[in-house]
Amino acid sequence: MNKKFLPISKEEMNERSLEELDVIIVTGDAYVDHPSCGAAVIGRVLEDAGFSVGIIPQPDCQRLEDFRSLGRPKLFFGVTAGHLDSMIANYTANKNRRRNDEHSPSARSYARPDRASIIYTNKIKEAFPNIPVVLGGIETSLRRLAHYDYWSDKVRRSILLDAKADILVYGMGEKQVLEIAKGLKGGRDIRTLDNIKGTVVVRNKIGSLEKYIEIPSFEEASGNKNKFNEAFRLAYAEFDPFRGKTIIQKHASRFVIQFPPALPLTTEEMDRVYGLNYARAAHPVYDKTGGVPGFEAVRFSIISHRGCPGECSFCSLYMHQGRIIQSRSCESILKEVKDLIGRADFRGTITDIGGPTANTYKAECEFWKDKGACKDKKCLLPSKCKNLKLGNDETIKLWKAVMRLPKVKHLFIGSGVRYDLLLDKSSEGYLKELCANHISGQLKVAPEHSDESVLKLMNKPSFKIYEKFVEKFDAMNKSIGKNQYLVNYFISSHPGATLESALKLSLELMDKHVHPEQIQDFIPLPMTISGCMYYTKKDPFTERDIYVAAGLRERKTQRALMQYKQEKNKVYIVEALRRLNKMSLMGRFRFYMKGKPRS
Repeated sequence: MNKKFLPISKEEMNERSLEELDVIIVTGDAYVDHPSCGAAVIGRVLEDAGFSVGIIPQPDCQRLEDFRSLGRPKLFFGVTAGHLDSMIANYTANKNRRRNDEHSPSARSYARPDRASIIYTNKIKEAFPNIPVVLGGIETSLRRLAHYDYWSDKVRRSILLDAKADILVYGMGEKQVLEIAKGLKGGRDIRTLDNIKGTVVVRNKIGSLEKYIEIPSFEEASGNKNKFNEAFRLAYAEFDPFRGKTIIQKHASRFVIQFPPALPLTTEEMDRVYGLNYARAAHPVYDKTGGVPGFEAVRFSIISHRGCPGECSFCSLYMHQGRIIQSRSCESILKEVKDLIGRADFRGTITDIGGPTANTYKAECEFWKDKGACKDKKCLLPSKCKNLKLGNDETIKLWKAVMRLPKVKHLFIGSGVRYDLLLDKSSEGYLKELCANHISGQLKVAPEHSDESVLKLMNKPSFKIYEKFVEKFDAMNKSIGKNQYLVNYFISSHPGATLESALKLSLELMDKHVHPEQIQDFIPLPMTISGCMYYTKKDPFTERDIYVAAGLRERKTQRALMQYKQEKNKVYIVEALRRLNKMSLMGRFRFYMKGKPRS
């Protein structure tokens, strides 16, 4: 099969005998033609449906010619900021400019503008007045309604209004984009494309709509934090493809209309999407500049499923992929492995077969197929729902089938596991197979914190559950004669976390001889529960007040307590102990530090 890249230049269009394109996708990432990259997936899905597609990766916003490089598309421009919200890609949690961008050539920073979706759309409209523009990707998905923006520290309007685009696609997008493309090809005006699941539009009137919920307006939400939480709470409850209703949010005299989420892909649809004609490589144009570092992490990895039933408060997955697990067939995955084996650069190692959580592949619930996820019941907390059936046996069969293929020496699971799903008897076989054959010495898990009140706000399991898993993991490795370790991920300064709780975590880590390097400074992502908590200092569901460490100094101090071995953290640790009147504990910290802390 000829695996040509989608064209990124007129020369490549000529090679395909294309005088003009149906759709042009502008992306904030370098062009990597791989099923983990959204622009590539949408481009290939459109191509598979018979549309001609081109990509403009990381255009220079000072050069209008970059946006005209492929000509005017017959149907529309698609715009995505890339793998990440552009503000997260460009700035740290402390609002400093990042030095590297893994999704740019040679990890070059400044390759995409701040608020890329808005800037790209404005440039496209300048280059081609009246051309339809369709927004998509994680940046626009999480900014589709009025939202708190951490970087400007204010509530912003729907990005659809700020960008002045014509329609916004939220979620994974394949079904929505195809419906939009077919509608425009059939002669429809983009301003008449209503009721497409998984899209957002702006209209002057809503008289024709039925069965909708109107949430507090942008003006109300931006002027009153209780109204902001109310708007979020109402919208959050409707994010289900089966029972969700249309959401209306007024912005001045106009209405932002969010239609219900798109239906989940069937196994057959998933197989088709991930079996398309991807080159599985970064475009050769980047060869001279050292390639695209972010691609190396996924070069020999495979996506097996989507969705996450966990609903972690700080995570964007719920409002983007949803709770319903969508899995590929084993046959489709094996076919992709065989394609990898045939590559000249394959050296025998599959680095991952997974999704948001590796051990939810093939997970099913009887209600998901036609009723959706339960509105007032969580899938995993306080414990796994009895209706949620895990696919452990199918996963083990898949792993064994992969390992039987010629040239496959190793299959590692690099996407991390949900450890609370590995404690009951039904998961012992999975854990044993994982530890025996599919860990490269380290397994990623995310306890996040040890304070029970903080974990509850995070919607994460009790720390006692983590401790039980550590015991089971160690016992399992001892029984099979292996010496393997956990890579523990923690979050500092999440809403509810205080200096006292950070100190408590620090002391518990000392007792367990855990020296965490993987600390994530909390960032309040738009349209997440934790983002609401950070902005309003309240739980959006209970209205209870929550302590928030908003000051940069305290945020650094909480992180320093977690990373108690690092000498650079001395001054912050001393400050924390003095504030908490706990200087008697300094001896414990000195034990791990080189030299005496400065006062």
